Amino acid sequence: MGIDLAVVAFGLGVGLLVGMTGIGGGSLMTPLLILVFGVKPITAVGTDLAYGAVTKTVGGIKHFRQGTVDMSLSWWMAVGSIPAAIGGVYVLEALERAQGEDFDDLLIFLLAIALLFCGVMTLARALFLKQLHGKERDTIDMQTRHKASAVLLGVFVGFVLGVTSAGSGALIAVGLILLFRLVPTRVVGTDVFHAALLLWAAAIAHLVSGNVDFALAGTILLGSVPGVWVGSHMSVRVPTDALRTTLAVVLLGSGLGLLAKAGTGIPGAVLGAFPVGAALIIGGVMLRDRRRRRLSPEPAPAVRT
Repeated sequence: MGIDLAVVAFGLGVGLLVGMTGIGGGSLMTPLLILVFGVKPITAVGTDLAYGAVTKTVGGIKHFRQGTVDMSLSWWMAVGSIPAAIGGVYVLEALERAQGEDFDDLLIFLLAIALLFCGVMTLARALFLKQLHGKERDTIDMQTRHKASAVLLGVFVGFVLGVTSAGSGALIAVGLILLFRLVPTRVVGTDVFHAALLLWAAAIAHLVSGNVDFALAGTILLGSVPGVWVGSHMSVRVPTDALRTTLAVVLLGSGLGLLAKAGTGIPGAVLGAFPVGAALIIGGVMLRDRRRRRLSPEPAPAVRT
């Protein structure tokens, strides 16, 4: 198999998003593989998890070095997410045996629902939960209730990821904000580091099941590894509001695209509206930020004595 430059380019773009936001791996690459490149759905899920494990390991190392990872929280989430992800893979195998020829459409439908849920949760975070900004913190003292919450969050996200490959970024990020109120940079770093642990478990389970295309995963990695490294470096410098809102719109569009692929009859005009919506949102957020900077007086330079 020769190197497909389009796959490399998509890998680079997705890697940048993963590094900057913690979101975008399975949520974007799996639907791209299915809708654009025509990869069999279960192979797309397994291959995406395999390449994502390497990609997020690179990002996790970068975030660890930057000090943007809450290690205790990551490990407690992994206690729930790793066994749940492995269980999700075996549930998927059972569904494949039970559904036969209808399995591909079922898996596409499940992935679409997961993406729509991720998109709604990400959009809610970006637009409706800004009152939490003042309560955000750099770290959390892990008491018993916090540990239990982390394990339960891990179980939910791990199972969804094992079945659909989506959710390791979007769902964990929202959970870290709602349950633990971490600041954005710690959300991204903790999310990416934990996802690396989770994805390796799910990827190995899919590998054992024969659902990984190594040549395709290698091609994606050519773009995604440098992309996630650069994106992780940029994560502490890029405004988060525009990224969150844009990613939410992209996730919703991907979910609707997969529903259309599954034969639900989503109109083409609806699908086409999402790239336009993403561009308008980015422009609106950038314009708002410029106005804020213009209205906020810059601090006067310190006078040396």
